Amino acid sequence: MGWMYVVLMMSVAEATNTTGSVLGAIVTFFLYGLLPVILVVYLMRTPARRKAIKVREAAEHQAQMARLAGNAESAEAASIDPDTGSHAPGAAQAASIAPVRKET
Repeated sequence: MGWMYVVLMMSVAEATNTTGSVLGAIVTFFLYGLLPVILVVYLMRTPARRKAIKVREAAEHQAQMARLAGNAESAEAASIDPDTGSHAPGAAQAASIAPVRKET
């Protein structure tokens, strides 16, 4: 709040100075005032955004668990978590292609 007052006064001084201009005052106000304040507000809201994302993911997980619990026979066939293995997924190969093996 205090910083915006200082920037406003800098802009007024720029606009009313004999060598200043209104365009310079506008640029001063945006570059020294609004952009830093927007950046600080964005950074201060980061924990709240992370918390909201975690709450949304938990709600989606609960909804998925409720759907799976309602449908008992498909619950065994369905997977809740994605594949978290470190191996690349293998594509299905046609039966006519023999697998390549290492010679011993």
